[in-house]
This record gives sequence, C-alpha cells and structure tokens, in this order.
Amino acid sequence: MPTEIIVVPHTHWDREWYEPFQRFRLRLVALLDEVFDRMAADERQRFTLDGQLAAVDDYLEVRPERREQVEALVRAGRLAIGPWQILLDEFLCSGENIVRNLERGLARSTQLGGAMPVGYLPDMFGHIAQMPQLLAGAGLAHACVFRGVPQRVRSHSFAWRAPDGTTIRTEYLPGGYGNAAGLMDDPRLVTRRAADLAERLTGWRLDGEDSPVLAMYGADHAAPAPDSPDLLAAAGVDGVRLRLGTLAEYFATQPTDVAGLPVVDGELRSHARANILPGVISVRAHLKQAMGRAERRVERYAEPLAALFHDRSVQRFLDMAWTRLIDASCHDSVTGCGCDETAEQVAARLAEADQLGRAVCDLVGARLAADVPRDGYLLFNPTPATRTAVVRLDVEAPADGPVGLVDAGGGIAGGQVLDRSRTLLADDLVTAAELPEILTRVHGTELYGQEITAWSVSPADATLTFRVARHGDPTFDVEDVRLALAAAAGPDRWRVRIVAAPRVTVAARVTVPALGLTAVRPVALPEAVAAPPTPVTVTDRCVDNGLLRVEVAEDGTLRLSTPDGLRVDGIGRLVDGGDVGDSYNYAPPAADELVDKPRAVRTVAVHDGPVVAVLDVVREYRWPVGADVDAGSRRVERETTVVTTRVEVRAGEPFARLRLGFDNRCDDHRVRLHLPLPSPARSSQAEGQFAVVERGLTAEGGGGELPLPTFPANGFVAAGGADGSLAVLLTQPTEYELTDDGRELAITVLRSIGMLSRNRHALRDEPAGPQLPTPQAQCRGERTVDLAVLPFRGDRASAGVAPAAEAYRHELLAFPGGGDPSTGLPAPVTGLTIDGDGVTLTSVRDRDGRIEARVVADRDTEAVIGAGRAVRAACRADLLGRPGEALPVDGDGSVRLPLRAWEIATCQLDLTR
Repeated sequence: MPTEIIVVPHTHWDREWYEPFQRFRLRLVALLDEVFDRMAADERQRFTLDGQLAAVDDYLEVRPERREQVEALVRAGRLAIGPWQILLDEFLCSGENIVRNLERGLARSTQLGGAMPVGYLPDMFGHIAQMPQLLAGAGLAHACVFRGVPQRVRSHSFAWRAPDGTTIRTEYLPGGYGNAAGLMDDPRLVTRRAADLAERLTGWRLDGEDSPVLAMYGADHAAPAPDSPDLLAAAGVDGVRLRLGTLAEYFATQPTDVAGLPVVDGELRSHARANILPGVISVRAHLKQAMGRAERRVERYAEPLAALFHDRSVQRFLDMAWTRLIDASCHDSVTGCGCDETAEQVAARLAEADQLGRAVCDLVGARLAADVPRDGYLLFNPTPATRTAVVRLDVEAPADGPVGLVDAGGGIAGGQVLDRSRTLLADDLVTAAELPEILTRVHGTELYGQEITAWSVSPADATLTFRVARHGDPTFDVEDVRLALAAAAGPDRWRVRIVAAPRVTVAARVTVPALGLTAVRPVALPEAVAAPPTPVTVTDRCVDNGLLRVEVAEDGTLRLSTPDGLRVDGIGRLVDGGDVGDSYNYAPPAADELVDKPRAVRTVAVHDGPVVAVLDVVREYRWPVGADVDAGSRRVERETTVVTTRVEVRAGEPFARLRLGFDNRCDDHRVRLHLPLPSPARSSQAEGQFAVVERGLTAEGGGGELPLPTFPANGFVAAGGADGSLAVLLTQPTEYELTDDGRELAITVLRSIGMLSRNRHALRDEPAGPQLPTPQAQCRGERTVDLAVLPFRGDRASAGVAPAAEAYRHELLAFPGGGDPSTGLPAPVTGLTIDGDGVTLTSVRDRDGRIEARVVADRDTEAVIGAGRAVRAACRADLLGRPGEALPVDGDGSVRLPLRAWEIATCQLDLTR
C-alpha cells in the first residue's frame, strides 16, 4: 500500500469537439472563474490546466484582468500550465508542427511564470515513435500517457525509447486521466473511495517503490469539488496520506533515471489498455488534405524562401500561419471527430494557413523575380539538392512550332505544349452609340484581365481592335481611342475585337539548384531538340518513360513494369463497402456488400508526351445509396458513380502519379484503393513524424475495441518481399492496411459516416463521445485523392523511396518575371545544400538572422551542409533553437554535421549576404 497519494485536480479541456470552439470557451471561462476564485480564497487549492496553453490564452482573451493572478499562481507552483500550446493529434500533423507546438507552448508558459516540466499527453489517440526524443530535446525529463501502452507494461512507469535511442521515463495513467474523477462526488464516501483508489493503484507500483502515487482527479470539462482540501483532510485511510498537488509537484517526487524499468520501443498504438480510435485517420479526409497542403506551403516553401533570401518583413505572416496550423492540429480538430461546425472552423483555419503561406511566397517571389524579364519565370526548388524536374508554365508562344525553355547559361529544355489559349477574346458588333460604353471596360491599361499592348481604329471597315497581353504599354491612354473614334465618325455599326497574344502551357524538365533559383524564358525550338533525352511515349493504353511502363487493363486497373523485369498487376482496384461506424471507428454492416467491379470502363489519352503523358481511366460503378443501420445491411437503391483515375507519367520519374476523382452521392460507406504487391509482405514501413515505422499484419487488442490493423502514414508507405515491393507516395496523412495476408496494400480513399459517435458500435464496447448526427461527415460532393505508386526491388533506401517521396510532394514553384524583357536572365542561385546518405530535410527558417535547418537521417551518417555563399560560423542547436556546440566550417564553406541514426538534429548557420 502506498504511504502517500498525490491527488491532482485538473480538467481535460477539449478546445472544440461536439460543440464548436466559442461555445466551449463560454464554459471554459465560467469554469476557470470559479477555480481561480477558490484558489484566491484558499491557498491549499491546486490545479493543473491540461498541459496546453491554449486554454490559458483562450481564457485570458476574455478575462485579461486575471493575468496577474494567473502569473502569481503559476510562480507559486499552485497552477500548472504548459508545456504544449495545444494537445495535438500526433499522427495527423507533420513532425515540424509538433516541434513548433512545443516550442510555442514552452515560450508562452515562460511568459506566464513557467511551464510544467512534463510531456503531458493524456488523450492523444496513440503516440508517435519519436516523441521521447522530442520531449527530451525540449528539456523535459518525463512523459505522461494513457492510450497506446502495450499489454506487457504492468507498472505505472516504463522507459519509452525513440528510434535514435533517446529514452525518457514515462508515467502510465491506469484507468486514464480521470482515474480518481469520482473521488469526492459524495462527501460521505471519500474515505471508502480513497481506500479503493489506494488499493487499485498499489498493483501498478514497482517492487520496493516507496514514492507517492499519482491520482488524477478530473474529467472532461469539469472542475474539482470546491471543498476538496477539506474532504481530503477528513478522509482517513490507514497508513496513507492524501494531499492535493499539481502534476508538476507529483513529478518532482519521481526519479528521472530509467534503470530497471520495462522498455517500450517506438510508437504507442496498442489497443490493449484503452481504445485508440483509429478511424479518425480517415474520417473527413478533406481536413487531412488541407493540413498536408498548408504544412507543405509554410514549411517547405514560404519559410525557406523568406529565410534564404533575407526577407524578414514577412515573419508576422509566418507566425500567424503557424498559429492556425497548431490550432488545427488539436486532437479533436484535424481528427474530424467533432461536430460539423467544428470541422468547418478547422477547415477555415487550414485555408487561412495556406493563404498566409501563399501570400508570403507571392510577396518574396515577386521581389526576387523583379529582375527576371517579364516574358520569363523564376523557379524555386524546395528540396536541398540540385534537381531536374518537370515544370508547367503559361508562356507567350514564341512561334507556332515546338516551344522550350532556355536558362541563363543558354541551356535549352525541350518543351511539350499541353494547351493553347484563345487569342480572340471578343468579336462583337455594336452601334456607334454603344462605343463609349465599350470603352468603360478599359481600366487604365487593363482589359479582360490582360493589358493593352496596341490598338487601332479602321474607319474603312468600321473595326476597333485592341491587342492585349500579360504586360502592356504603360503609355496607353484610353482618351486617345476616344479621339480616334470621334475623328472616324460615320459608320453606324462597329466591330470591336479583342485579340490576345498567343499563349501556351508548356511542360519542360528544368534543372534548379538546391533550395535555389533558376530563371527561364520561352524559346522556339527546332524539331530536333523538342523532346527530352528519355521521352515519355503513349501507345494505345500504355505509357512508358524508360523507367516505368504503365498499361491499362480491361477492368481499368493498371499493370506496372520496370526495366529489371519487376511486374505487378491489378493496381488501383476500387472496393466500396458499407460503413455503419462513426467518426472514431469503422464498422461494416453485419451483412456487408462489396462493390469492386465497374460496369463500364474507358480510357482517354489527354497528353501523349514527350515530357508528360496523361491517361484518364474512367470507370462507372453502381454503389448503394446508403446503409440501413438497424437492419445491419446496405440499402438496395443504387447510385451511378463515375470514378476518373488520372494516370500521369513524367520523363525521368520512376513512379506513376495517380489522381482519383468522383462525385460522392452516397452515404455510410468506405472506399479503398487496392494495390497488389509484387510479393507478399509480413510488414509495412511507413514514414511519419521524423521516422519510418515498421508495422506487422495485426494490432494488439484488449482495450474495448477490435484492433483493426489500419495505420497512418504521412510521406510514404512501402511493403513487399524478396520478389519486389511497392511504395505509395503521399501528400497527406493517410490510412492504410495490409490485407489478404500481406498480398495487397489498401489505401482508404473515403470514409462516409453520419454520426460523431454511436452508443452501440459493433467494433467498440463503449461510446467515444455523444451520439450526435454529423451529416457533413458523409463527405458528399466532388472528392479527389492524390498519390503516386513506385514499384522497386531491394530495400527502400537503395531504391530511393524517400527521395522519390520528397520529389513527389514538392513541385518546383514558379514566379512570373517582372523586369525589362530586353534584359538577360539572372544567373542561377544556390540557397542551401544538404548532402548525406539517408538525410532528410524537415525545415529551414530564419532564427534571429541565422539560417536554421533541421534534418533527420535513417542511419549513422554525416550531413554536409553548404550554401551559395560563405558560412561565417555554424553550430548545433537544441530543439528549441538554443545555440550549442560550434561546428567547424570547411575551406569550401561547408559544414559537417555528424548524425546518428534517427537523430533529429538542428543546425544554425551565420551566412554572409
């Protein structure tokens, strides 16, 4: 029996969930008003505010007059806040988002008196493998978790080890973050319940342990009993002292060493002790798409552009973007397991984050492109190695024949014309009396979204002609046109023509330096140099670029073949089945009906090479319109659904890009894309947050839900065996499963459900929330999903899976030139190079005038970091950006950064300008 129990009064505050943010905030303000009033009146009171600063900030925005009291309580150790800005879902945001969340929460907590020095993770739906390293890197010596802990952990403390070997002492909360929630509900029963609590918790103590036991006295959106100090003081349990404390006070009594503790490696996704609600990975997939898109825009485009090309004027925009990204990462937000109003607010935040990132790119890019001739473009490469990639540009056609792109050194990239714009924008007959009205359409030099380059008035055939282009004649004055028309008085009817300069959309492969810039402009090409060295060809329903051959079968699935003889058939089979679950867990109807065969298939060639080849595979299905939940079956009525799979193969790429699109007019169903593997797999490898995690064909169960082996992946998932493997490259957090005994990889395209939670669920013992309708979670309307498929032999490292995923996710970014067309193109500029076997870049940003880069490697290696200019000094920094060990700078200006496998390393460079 323990000699002391530290009872921690707290609330678990879901910032938004089954009610939207502002409605929950009303309740938060009322709760904290009451708590802080009690704490002012009774110094024995303690409170832990859920480990997230968002609750404090949300409160102080309404009650700014309470700030001094909050600060005083924090400094006195009576109120525990932080270290997170918000309690996140770890699997549905990027690793960098997690770092910024922790960084911001710690900084904000310090402003208010100090952060709770504990990685408190009470309600996340499982935990990522690298969390111990992230917490330790931020200076936190303890983690505290509930969900995901495996069955073999039978003590309240264990050693949680990250892939790099970093190990952190971790507190498991038996029974959850409310394991003492009812302790003081009835004053007459406090002693008995305290004795029961002491008995329950005794079984989780380590042999010979005599330190205090932790009891979490709180629940969702609830305040502790107002007289809890008196109730505990009156409770008499033989040999056991009960006292109020904060979570920080409890951990001050605990050792930090891990000697003798059971060791748990990597991610925590076991269902053994609590449900982890894996269906949140795939519900409301549009939120996951928006999160991935906005994170890439900010992390890999906006921040590096501003940092590497010295534009600190946009930092506030970047800060605002991160505020929205962090807020959206909340574990009841991007997960999609809230009410429809909450999902709308999350979508709006993510849209704003993306808009802010785009605004920064546009602003910095326009400044950088000011010296590029206005018929050209400036291209930015967001990857840390020189790269040759396909870019699509809208250019003024230099001739009717082949068009290419030329760079500053005279290098020519053969182009492929994908589209030609209309040149005759208007050809109208008007009366002479209507001409003044026509001229009101001219705004300065702008007409029909372009600018006027020339005009003419021809009285002989009564024609007024405007010629327009992207850049016009700044000396144009519409008054000259009025005078010319007045002088040509006579015709009663006039022909008004608006003629645009011919423009084409051209695709070409262009080489751009690492995290750098290259300028290009269009050029007419002789036929001999129009095609790239290894062109893409289309023959019937087959596309081939020399690295990958894709053939469309009669049923609309794909056969992929590589030059070394690897072949896989049946790629892209769609399977539609019923789903009578909820936003937390998938559940098939008792009598499910699977639809996997299309009624009709046709293939349309959209582009036939040589740079880009595109085929549209159009399949028609008849899907049930919904499910009869009570009957446990799908409805008999059918809805015709046309699914278009756009197959794109580019010159020089070893993978096929797929985009699925369809109009979802059905309810209560799950759609998955099946990808047969070249050989059966016993496990999968999925990229997530600073790591690649290996998972088997099953999941550990026991915690009240069926342990379906559906898992999250962010950058890619790969699986296969001795005869070959398949990697799926991703742009968003995505749910996958190895099915058919490891013979197929299934990617969830859509989960369409109508309830936040169901009281009765076939695959889960108890409700996960209130049973509320969520009609928007049926996800009706146009839906698109992007991914790429890469077949390979050998291991994923030698096959270049990670670099392929990097290239797939990060297209070149183009900015239109704004300079004098008579000038030449500026020389290419290198921003930052990062070289090293297995090294991946995760962020580049400005840190007080220095360039800060964060990298992770999948093996023991050395990262060589260089820039297009001299490096004055360099150092390692910790996860929070605090400078540490100085790094030597080589004579060539490069910096060598030793890395151990899966170490998350931060380097800061002081560059000359």
